[in-house]
Amino acid sequence: MHHEHRTARRNFLKKASIGGALALSIPQIVSAGMAAAGTGNEQPAGSARSRIKLKEGAVVLFQGDSITDAGRNKEEQSANNGSALGGGYAFLAACELLYRHAGKNLSIYNKGISGNKVFQLAERWDQDCIQIKPDVLSILIGVNDYWHKHNGNYDGTVQVYRDDYRALLDRTLKQLPNVQLIIGEPFAVNRVKAVDDSWYPEFDAYRAAAKEIATEFKAAFIPYQEIFNKAERSAPGSYWTPDGVHPSLAGANLMAHAWMETIEK
Repeated sequence: MHHEHRTARRNFLKKASIGGALALSIPQIVSAGMAAAGTGNEQPAGSARSRIKLKEGAVVLFQGDSITDAGRNKEEQSANNGSALGGGYAFLAACELLYRHAGKNLSIYNKGISGNKVFQLAERWDQDCIQIKPDVLSILIGVNDYWHKHNGNYDGTVQVYRDDYRALLDRTLKQLPNVQLIIGEPFAVNRVKAVDDSWYPEFDAYRAAAKEIATEFKAAFIPYQEIFNKAERSAPGSYWTPDGVHPSLAGANLMAHAWMETIEK
């Protein structure tokens, strides 16, 4: 463990030295990541949505896999409940939303479930999305669609991921035509525990598919991969995620800050 940490630190220092990079604050990391991925307010018409507008009494729903789940209490069904929101980026983003928009009477839910792939979202969608009637729907899904295939536990492909995702959003918009969508990019930090060179370039196709779908459905898009890449200029990858996939406390806060960039101030 100590050897791995020293190696990660040496690699980080070498990378920082070569790039001449100074440590960046979280807001700077997020801004740089968003700008590099071209997801700011400069987006042309027909591309992914720039900002989400929150109306009075808006219902916000976080959906996804373990990154969103983050150990939430699935027995607790009430909105704005710390236990029900888990201990990850969804909880941190919810805290900030409720703080910034105290007068809007927001209701925020987290229905992420560990291990989920897109088809598993679809299997529970009526209860865990449609019945909640979100005004803002945030989805982060895709790493398991690749990871479980990589491990030999799933036979899906990037085309299955793309088709399943499109079908899910088509179904959602038919029943919730006014919902505002936020799509998070699936991400992985290479050379940290579970993630290695064998993930690439195949995993990148899942990232690209998520961005294509965000544009197609006019969703706000969060370029998490670019943001984590930029974050490695300030600290090693293992600082932001202990296994290459699930964020640390710092990584979850990084994600929450990026998520908040999709909301109109």
